[in-house]
Amino acid sequence: MVKKRRLRLIAEMARKIRAYRELKSRPRESQKYALDYETMKRPHTGKMLPVLAWQDVRRESRLFSLLAGMRLFGMGRLFTRKSWLEEHTEPSYWQITKVKVDYTAENMDHGRAWGILTLKGRQESEVKELDKVMYHDWRLVPKHMEQQLKDFEPLPEPPVRYVPYPPLLRAMLLAQHKKAVGSVVAEEPVLPLKRDVLLNKDYFRRQEQETQRTEGTAV
Repeated sequence: MVKKRRLRLIAEMARKIRAYRELKSRPRESQKYALDYETMKRPHTGKMLPVLAWQDVRRESRLFSLLAGMRLFGMGRLFTRKSWLEEHTEPSYWQITKVKVDYTAENMDHGRAWGILTLKGRQESEVKELDKVMYHDWRLVPKHMEQQLKDFEPLPEPPVRYVPYPPLLRAMLLAQHKKAVGSVVAEEPVLPLKRDVLLNKDYFRRQEQETQRTEGTAV
């Protein structure tokens, strides 16, 4: 029994040592995403960036390139992205709440950051880790514009008018349409949540007739 326990402990220790060595052998973010700006290649992988990205690489900045030159690494400041400015008319930005810098990186321009995301004017409630921090399209929101972005009130979302059919009912409708027409339906069938009914005399007369048919005539 003691021998088996020792063997399990040795196996567990060997597993942890292998995992530790594997972790230590992994390239750091600064090594993985390092870029030769003359050849537009990443030295670690030898891959070249897409040609369409070259202009942004030369003109725009990575997030940590901006954070490294700021007081407290930009804690509390707002950062947006060029792609968001082009895609959305509503303000979209991150407010930085936590930064973990890779001090082994040259110029300390790599690391991880967390913050609160506001996308298309709607602020999320939870703190999340920022993604795509190595992309060359980050921009610092000027201090005098921060309050203007924070005061923005998005328009209320329009009410949902249609929902997808349940899977079984959807399959039945598609099969029925294909059998009747001989082809697949072009548009996805949807179920309206609201049905407009014209409340005239004919409507109430039909309702009364249907009630009489279902309940029968009282004796």
